Amino acid sequence: MQLPDVKSALARSLGATALLGAAWVGWGLYVRTTTESVPYDTVVTLDGVEVRRYPETVVATTTAGSPNEAFGRLFRYIEGENRADEDIAMTAPVATRPDAVLARPESIPMTTPVATESANGETEMAFFLPTEYVVESAPAPTDPEVRVERLPERTLAVLPFSWYVTDERVDRLERRLLDVLDDHGVPAVGDTFLMRYDPPLTPPFMRRNEVAVEVAPT
Repeated sequence: MQLPDVKSALARSLGATALLGAAWVGWGLYVRTTTESVPYDTVVTLDGVEVRRYPETVVATTTAGSPNEAFGRLFRYIEGENRADEDIAMTAPVATRPDAVLARPESIPMTTPVATESANGETEMAFFLPTEYVVESAPAPTDPEVRVERLPERTLAVLPFSWYVTDERVDRLERRLLDVLDDHGVPAVGDTFLMRYDPPLTPPFMRRNEVAVEVAPT
């Protein structure tokens, strides 16, 4: 291959790589702007730690032996492994429950963040449902391992970070979070947990992650 041909091939390769990179970033921006997030009000920021007040929310939650197992259960729930607890028109597909209330599979939009807490070798994970739902209106899970629960109003201390989530990073940031709260005399309530906002294919530099812990209302 002659030198001009090499340069041309290299230029095409670099151009294709740049195009793929732009598409990757564009996809990440699209997902972020079209995915509903749980609303909150920031009360104060302490050395990079945000103290936020969250309203009452509804979550689908499960406890499993691994994060992948927990995520799979909850994802199947929001994708239709549930029953909308309401009378609906007789359109296909339609199923009947023993109490004769008509029901159908319902797909629920993904809402961020996804909250995860691990202890004793098990993972507890929660998907936040869109704000239009209350416990009574949320589709009932067909998997008995999935529960729909109400989270009351609460105040969280949150330390945001980006890039990949590793056990080492999470442990280090959880210690920093608790140290900042201790330095400012803010008592933590309960255990720390992890919140993730982006799908696994999101570019790492665009990922939004947070370690959090509940604190006494301010």
